[in-house]
Amino acid sequence: MLSALVIDDELFAREELTELLEETGKINVIDQASNAIEGLKKINQLKPDVVFLDIQMPQITGIELLGMLDPETMPKVVFVTAYDEFAIQAFEDNAFDYLLKPVDTERLNKTIKRLLKSQLNSHDQIAAIAPQSLDQIPCVGLNRIVIIPTLDVEFAYSDISGVHVQTNEQQATSQLTLKTLEEKTLLVRCHRQFLVNVKAIKEIKLLENGLAEIITISDHPIPVSRRYLKTLKERLGFH
Repeated sequence: MLSALVIDDELFAREELTELLEETGKINVIDQASNAIEGLKKINQLKPDVVFLDIQMPQITGIELLGMLDPETMPKVVFVTAYDEFAIQAFEDNAFDYLLKPVDTERLNKTIKRLLKSQLNSHDQIAAIAPQSLDQIPCVGLNRIVIIPTLDVEFAYSDISGVHVQTNEQQATSQLTLKTLEEKTLLVRCHRQFLVNVKAIKEIKLLENGLAEIITISDHPIPVSRRYLKTLKERLGFH
């Protein structure tokens, strides 16, 4: 039996699909999420075998959510959508499975057979349809969910409590990994635990033993390790 997460902003659609999946006796729906941000958190926490993912969701779409997942640990994905000729053509071209709303039981059973039989989609296929860059970063902070434009981020860092994103005005915690932020945004690695927006650098203080410290435009100090100092200087035009 496969474990599944259903992500859809419509409560009725979410409940109906969950019920249909449970009735098959082959899918165990371990949880639901009402938006992409909540879905991202639950994917990371619960690690389901498959995600039934709605496309049209507010703030962050299902396609944008795909781009936020780590390809190495990404679950199988089945898209759930109201009829959209262009979206469906893209799914078929890349061998993705999809379900049209309202979900047809016969079509669902065919999808489940494919899920149980083999890998429904590979990382390469996901890369073909997922955005290659992130325009916004979903975060939580002060008992609220915030969507931060990537251009506003001065730096990001990880510690024992998670990954944190800092702007000129606020700090918030993201469900994204530093690796994903490095690969999908303009943030540059300057330390094992820090990424920095090159445009947010006010100065770099060169220290002893080949180390350095960045001061951002908001006067935040960021460590620079020997390993990344040369690359960083090259990015800034110093050779």
